[in-house]
Amino acid sequence: MGYYYNPLDEACKNITGGIPRMSELTLRIIERESGEGNFSAQTCTLVLCKDGESEQRLTMKPQNGGFEITLRFYQSGLYFYRFEIDGRGFFCGRMRKGEFSDSNRYWQITVFEPYYKTPDWFKGGIMYQIFPDRFHKVGDIPAAEHKILRSDWGGTPRYQPNEYGKVLNNDFFGGNLNGVREKLPYLKELGVTTIYFNPIFEAYSNHRYDTGDYMKIDPLLGTEEDFDRLIEEAKKCGIGIILDGVFNHTGDDSRYFNRYGRYPEVGAYQATHSPYSDWYNFYEFPEGYDSWWGIATLPAVNENSESYQNFILGKNGVLKNWLNHGIMGWRLDVADEIPDFFLSMLRTSVKEENTDAVIIGEVWEDASNKVAYSVRRKYLQGNELDSVMNYPLKDAIINFVQTKNTTMLRETVFQLIDNYPKQTLDSLMNILGTHDTPRILTVLGNQCCETKEEMEIARLSDEVKSAAKEKLKMASFLQYTLPGVPCVYYGDENGMEGDRDPFCRRCYDWENPDEELRAHYRKLGKIRGNDLKDIFSEGVYKEIFSDSSCIVFERRSNSDCAYVFVNNSGRKYNMTFQGKFKEFLTGKSFCDKLEVQPYSYGILLRIK
Repeated sequence: MGYYYNPLDEACKNITGGIPRMSELTLRIIERESGEGNFSAQTCTLVLCKDGESEQRLTMKPQNGGFEITLRFYQSGLYFYRFEIDGRGFFCGRMRKGEFSDSNRYWQITVFEPYYKTPDWFKGGIMYQIFPDRFHKVGDIPAAEHKILRSDWGGTPRYQPNEYGKVLNNDFFGGNLNGVREKLPYLKELGVTTIYFNPIFEAYSNHRYDTGDYMKIDPLLGTEEDFDRLIEEAKKCGIGIILDGVFNHTGDDSRYFNRYGRYPEVGAYQATHSPYSDWYNFYEFPEGYDSWWGIATLPAVNENSESYQNFILGKNGVLKNWLNHGIMGWRLDVADEIPDFFLSMLRTSVKEENTDAVIIGEVWEDASNKVAYSVRRKYLQGNELDSVMNYPLKDAIINFVQTKNTTMLRETVFQLIDNYPKQTLDSLMNILGTHDTPRILTVLGNQCCETKEEMEIARLSDEVKSAAKEKLKMASFLQYTLPGVPCVYYGDENGMEGDRDPFCRRCYDWENPDEELRAHYRKLGKIRGNDLKDIFSEGVYKEIFSDSSCIVFERRSNSDCAYVFVNNSGRKYNMTFQGKFKEFLTGKSFCDKLEVQPYSYGILLRIK
């Protein structure tokens, strides 16, 4: 006999993914004919442990065709489990015969609080990330002390260190809020429902992760009135705005630290009696202080400070202030650096003001089981985040498109579905690139360089760029159809190139539109945001076919089901269905059979 277990199969695990606390979970090992003799197991044991605690050994009951056990979890957290059949360790991978192994391999159960919800408006939408200084400029750049104002839109951002060996990041091209407002019709055509802004608060640098004043829009971007007008007009276009919350550190050139004395208040660097003194950790005043990754211009804050907590989280604090302006959520910079207790307080503050506001954390790994600084984090157990940036899926999609092998993609999707609560899964920020990574087109063109000087002049040849664009189309198709919310980094839809920072942050080239790519993204936006929105907002994922280079999966909602296929090989496949179907990318209809062409992809829906 053979044995089978798959946590994504409801015949084996009655609740897919994370489970609410106090719910009943039934696990089943299924016995199957294997043609390898008549051996049949006598005993099956579930070995279960809560994270950090001792293992429990629970006897599973024999059932027709296997073994079964029902559990109830009284505490939220992570639980790990494995099976032993007749005393031998058993593990079964995706949809294949089980294996006996002496090494202990565990599955994970994420137990979350039953009241945990994520905003429905966010699911099924499309995000668009904007680096504000480089998207679009309207009007002249206002004068700014200690900043280099560029008049050459599209020029190379400065990257050379100064005479002291420091890269100042203080050159500005003048992209602004009014520029974004002018391009709202363009974003609406792409199907965008959420704009995610990199920081917009006053700061010394062009990336603005060195916050100078949390309560003030950077004057180079515009005024508070400009921001309010942008929010109002964006809402008319069906677009919500999410801001970047940088709450782990401030700038040293800030109202709060004030290292250079440019603000009127007495900053923490200037005197121990400063009202901001306990915001920071000094070990040798004033030059010795904790900072983010040892970068002196980014002094780390002390989240235990009641004064800091009140300033960020309080009734008149930063979070509520900008929520009152009408923003729809926050993306939290370096969430790994922010303690769990502060994330919990932050969630309470945000949801008090607007239960529909979304909270997204910057986490680069599987956020359900992330360990940061030797501490297991609790991002997704009901009291912290709604979503995280989906770097694991980014890497898996790129791997599939580049290698033409489905293994990493399939396993990554399997793991995300198994480990995350469904409400988190549907809200994941699915990226192909960000301001912290090389441009996706550059990656797919295998053009990444070693030195900044090489990066400055590197460009894809026409032939390589054409091939990379075809790969990008396939990658973005997966980004838009797998569970989660796709996020387009500004200009990726226009074929922008660029290696690591600052070359991935060049100005958007509005003078040379890539209509081919834009049309592709508009079509994806229409399918996802209009034609099949219900299916892609919360539809269940199920893989129904895969081999080394081709994958077919369904996204099923309560009312309908779409079939998605991606063939990254030079061979043809025949798909057989009963009935009449429409393929949404081409608009063609077919009956019963579809011949899938080499290097093609599509979405099928039954015509009723």
